[in-house]
Amino acid sequence: MSVERISSVFTKDRVDPVMALFITAGYPEPSVTPDLLLALEESGADIIELGMPFSDPLADGPTIQYSSEVAIEAGTDLDKIFGMVKEVRQSSQIPIVLMGYINPILHYGIDEFFKAASESGVDGFILPDVPVEESTLIEEFCRKYEMALIYLVAPNTSDARMRLIDSKSQGFVYCVSVTGVTGARDGDQVATSVQRFIDRVKQNVVHNPVLVGFGIKSHEDAKRISAGLNGFVVGSALIDTIRKNYPNSDWLDQTKAFVRDIKFGK
Repeated sequence: MSVERISSVFTKDRVDPVMALFITAGYPEPSVTPDLLLALEESGADIIELGMPFSDPLADGPTIQYSSEVAIEAGTDLDKIFGMVKEVRQSSQIPIVLMGYINPILHYGIDEFFKAASESGVDGFILPDVPVEESTLIEEFCRKYEMALIYLVAPNTSDARMRLIDSKSQGFVYCVSVTGVTGARDGDQVATSVQRFIDRVKQNVVHNPVLVGFGIKSHEDAKRISAGLNGFVVGSALIDTIRKNYPNSDWLDQTKAFVRDIKFGK
């Protein structure tokens, strides 16, 4: 069901772009994560990327680093994340992709990790520090438990490597719009970077849908940057919105309003 749950989002007759939202598990605190994920779905999210907080991230900018620190200090670990996913699965079938780093997985035990993830209702993984050339073991366990392994392409990815990633990815390919760490950026900066290599992505990634992320913070950004692709990912701007409003009594309403604006505009 896992890979199919992701693939079902990308229907051939779909007109509007797919919106994936990244949130760090356990942020702003572990007890609210399941309700937050359901609220994101209610507000228009098509896919959830649930971050596994890690103390030494490779691709995360200051915003997501901060959210990871808060989550770790609150006691968020892999078992608690699996529990969060199980709770969401009681009332939702939204695709959930875990995004994070290989160290916690190795510490947990690879087979044990993928088995627990599958049983909880996780659909796939994005692991930025697992290059496609070194992912054979991870791919084997994803196949064993029928979950997707999603790879990233960036402006410095060669045409040949894009084709290799396209052949290995399941669910979709994550197109990193700029070279560097995560974080909301000026829309013109991102759009200029995207335009330089988006044609290469479309020429070389032909077997998977493509979502573009890193830097989107408005509906206008999302429309412009994802034009010609299947959709977009928002992470840092979402966490910034929560950080600005939490723990005010209306923090969840403010978050939902931000998400609706990103997807539908005002």
